[in-house]
Amino acid sequence: MRRRDAASRERDNAVPQIPQGSDQSTQQTPRGPPLNSTEGVHQGYFTELTQSIMTKAAPLSTEQFSATDVNRILMEFLMYLGRVFLLCYPIYLTGSFGLSISWILLSLLLWTMWKNNRKWKDVRLDSAVNFLENERLMVDKELKDLPAWIDFTDIEKAHWINKILQQAWPFFGMFMEKLLKDNIQTLVRTSSPHLKTFSFTKVHFGQRPPRITGVRVYTHEVDNREVVMDLNIVYDGDVDIDTEVKAGIVAGIKGLQLEGMLRVILEPLIGQAPLVGGVTMFFIRRPTLQINWTGITNLLDTSAFSFLSEPTILDIIASLMVLPNRMCIPLVDQVKVDLMRFPLPRGVVRVRLLEAKDLMAKDTFMMGLVKGKSDPYAILRVGNSQFKSKTIKENLNPRWDVSYEYVVHEAPGQELEIDLFDEDTDKDDHLGCFQLDLGEVKREKQMDEWFELKKAKTGMVHLQLQWLSLQTDPGLLVETPQGSACAMLAVYLDNASNLPRDHSEFSHHEKHGKHSKEAKLTRRRNNPNSYVEFSMDEQTQKSKVAYASKDPVWEEGFTFFVHSVSNQVLNVQVKEPENKCPLGVLTLPLARLLNTSDLTLDHRFQLERSGANSIIKMKATLRILKLEKAEPKPVANPQPETQPQPPAAQNQQRSPPAHAQPQASQSGPAAPESGPSNGLYAEYPRQRQYDGPQTAPSTPSNMRRFDSHSMLSENSIASSRMDLSDRLPYPEAILNHTGSFGEIQLTVRYATLRNKLMVLVNSCRNLFPCSENGSDSYVRIYLLPDQSWTHRMRTPVKKRTVNPVFNEKFEFSVSLEEAKSRKLDVAVKNNRMFYVRERKEIGMVLIDLSGLDLTKGSTEWYELTLPGLKTTN
Repeated sequence: MRRRDAASRERDNAVPQIPQGSDQSTQQTPRGPPLNSTEGVHQGYFTELTQSIMTKAAPLSTEQFSATDVNRILMEFLMYLGRVFLLCYPIYLTGSFGLSISWILLSLLLWTMWKNNRKWKDVRLDSAVNFLENERLMVDKELKDLPAWIDFTDIEKAHWINKILQQAWPFFGMFMEKLLKDNIQTLVRTSSPHLKTFSFTKVHFGQRPPRITGVRVYTHEVDNREVVMDLNIVYDGDVDIDTEVKAGIVAGIKGLQLEGMLRVILEPLIGQAPLVGGVTMFFIRRPTLQINWTGITNLLDTSAFSFLSEPTILDIIASLMVLPNRMCIPLVDQVKVDLMRFPLPRGVVRVRLLEAKDLMAKDTFMMGLVKGKSDPYAILRVGNSQFKSKTIKENLNPRWDVSYEYVVHEAPGQELEIDLFDEDTDKDDHLGCFQLDLGEVKREKQMDEWFELKKAKTGMVHLQLQWLSLQTDPGLLVETPQGSACAMLAVYLDNASNLPRDHSEFSHHEKHGKHSKEAKLTRRRNNPNSYVEFSMDEQTQKSKVAYASKDPVWEEGFTFFVHSVSNQVLNVQVKEPENKCPLGVLTLPLARLLNTSDLTLDHRFQLERSGANSIIKMKATLRILKLEKAEPKPVANPQPETQPQPPAAQNQQRSPPAHAQPQASQSGPAAPESGPSNGLYAEYPRQRQYDGPQTAPSTPSNMRRFDSHSMLSENSIASSRMDLSDRLPYPEAILNHTGSFGEIQLTVRYATLRNKLMVLVNSCRNLFPCSENGSDSYVRIYLLPDQSWTHRMRTPVKKRTVNPVFNEKFEFSVSLEEAKSRKLDVAVKNNRMFYVRERKEIGMVLIDLSGLDLTKGSTEWYELTLPGLKTTN
C-alpha cells in the first residue's frame, strides 16, 4: 500500500514537460475530463497489478504470454473482483437498512444447501453420461473383481477346472506338507549354521483353492505343434504355516493373496503317448502378491520393512517363473530341457517414440490461478526391459524422435507399456499411460499411429512400430550407421567345472611355497561362490550366484543386441561376489559365429587366467534381424490406371449427347461385368438405380479408386437413398468440380452392455463449398438395409462453413452379430429450399461394418464421393 500511495503521489505532483516550439495553449488544453486523485490512484494500482501478474507469470521469457493471454488473465481478475463485489454488497445493504445478522446467516445457509444440491445433481448427471459414453471403462473401474470372460468374448469360463482344484486341494496340501518337512526343511538347515534347528511346526494350506477366472486358448497365432493357454489365476488362500527358527523364535504366514496371468504351453505335440512332449509354465508379467506375516516376521507388515517381504519374494518368483524364465516339465526323454526353458525369442520389436500432443498441463502459477505447461518424459517398458526418454521442458506437444528395441519372447502375450510423466522437483505427475499387445505388431508388421492415452483427460502419443524377425542367413546382415541393431545374440549359460578356489591358485606373481599376507589372514574356503558377468560394449548382464561349488550350475539365458558383428566381442568373466579379481575370463568374437552351422556355437570353452582344467559350458546363437514389410491391404475396387485423355475427349465425355444418356443409364447397371466390381451390385434393387440426367459414364471402370475403409461402387451409392431428390441433377458447380468433395470423421463402436450400435458423427473437413460463405451442411445416416423414413438419422444443420463440427451420437438397436453384417450409409448434404430442383448431396460414403472391430471401436476419416462423378486430386 505504501508503494502504491508513493507512486500515485509522484504521478500527481509530476509536471508535464512541454517540448520547445510547441504551443502551450494546445498542450494545456485537455482532450477529456481531468482525473482526480482517486482515479489516479486506481489507475496506478491497476497498472502495477497488471505488471505484477505478467512478471510473476513469465519472469524470464517474453514468448510465453501473448496479448490474448494477457487479456485472459485480466478478464479472470475482473471476474474475481466481480464475484467479491456480489458477495460483499448484500452485507453492505444489510447494514445500511439496519437488519439483523440472522438474515445473512439464513441466506448463507440457503445458498449452501442449494449449492450442495446442485453439486450432487451435476455429479450424478456427469456419472450417468460418463457411464453411457464409456461403458467398458466404467465397468472395468467399478467391477474389478469380475471374471475375465465377462469382459472379453474370447476368454472362456473354467468352472470344470475350479471343480477339479476344489476336489484335489486337500491332497495338494498333504503333498506340500510332506515336501516342506522332508526336503525344504533339510535344505534350510544346511544352508546356514544359524539355522540348524529350523523346523516347520505347522503346515496347513486351508480350504480355499486357487480360482481360474478365465481361460484363453490361442489357435491361429501359434505353431501347429503346440497348444498355448492363458489362465487368469486368483488365489485368496487361508494358508497357515508356522516355523520355529530357534527356541522361542517363531515366524510364519497366515493368509496369502496372489493374482496373475499364467501361460501354459504344451509342446511339442507328438504322435505317441502321452501326445505332449512337455509342459512349460510361466507368468507373462509379475503377479501381485500380498502376505500376512505372523510371529517375528510380523515386522514385515509394517511400512518400514514391507519392502523387504513382497518384492523379495516376487524377485524369487520372477527368477523362476516370469519371462524370460520358465518352469518346464518334460514328459518324454527326447525333449531337451534347455530348449524348453530358454527357447529363442519370437522376434524383436523396434519402437520409435516420435511425439505427443494435447498433454495435460500440470505446472501452475499464482496458486493455480494461471495454468502453465508440463515437462514431459516417457517410460517405455516391455517385460523387465525399460527405457526412459529425455525430458522436454515446458511443452504440451513434445517431440522426442528416439528409437528403442525390445526382445519379444511371447507374442501375443507381452505388452508394450508407456507411461508419461511431468518432471517435478518433488514428485512427478502422471500424464497418462498406454498398453499395446505386441501380437498386434507381429500381425501388422509395421504400425504408424496415434494412440490415445488412458487415465488422462487429454493426450495422444505418436508411435512407429516395426516387427523384426530372426533369420539365419548371413546374406541378410545389413549394418546401419544410425545405431540400430542388425542382429541379436542369445547366450545360454549352462555350467562351469574345476574352478579355482580363489585367484591365488593361478596367480603368477606369487612364489612357490610362500603365501601372501592376505592369504594367511583369510580363512580358506573349500569351494568358491561364483557368478558370470557378460559384457558387450555398454551392455552388461550378470547371472545368479552359485554358492560353495567349484562346479557351479547356472542354467540361465541372456540376450544382447548387436550393432556390428565384425567388430563387437562378447566378454565373459567368472567372478566372486566378495572379490573384484575374476576366477576366469573368456573372449568370444562375434565374427566367429558367422562361419558356424546355423550361426550357433555350443562348446566347452577353456577359461583364460584360471585353472588348468577350468572350463565353462555355454551356447551362443546369432540371429540376423530382418525388417518385415507390412502386407498390402486389399483394395475394395481395384481399377486399372486410365490413360490421360486429350481435352477434347474429356469435354466430350463430360457432356455426352442427349440421345446417348438414357442408353448409358440403362446399360451401366445391367452389365456390371464390363468392368471391375467390388461385390456390392447385388445388394440393392435394380429398379431403384439412379436413371436421371447423367454427366459421366456410369460404368464402374470410370470411377475413382477407393481405399479399404470405404468400399463404394456407383450402383450401391446411388441406390441406397429414399430421398425425393434422387432423380434430380447435381448443381452445375458440383458437375464442374474435379477435386475432392471432403472427408467425414466417424466413430463406430458397439455397446455390449446395452446391445446397441453407437455411431458418432464428429466433424467434416474440406467440404465442397456450395456458396461463397461455405455450405449449410448436415449428415444423414441409414443402417442398411433399413431405408425407410423412420430409420433415417440426421444431424442439425451447420451453416456457412466447410469444416462443420457436429459431435452428434446415434444409436441403433441391433445385436453384435447382426451389426457385423450391416452397412452404414452416410451422406453429407447441403440444406436447400424446396423449390430448388437440384440434388442436395455434397458427398457420400458406404461403410462395411464387417471390416471393423466394433467392440473396441474405431475413429477414422472417410473420403466423400458422389455417384457417377469422377474426382481427381
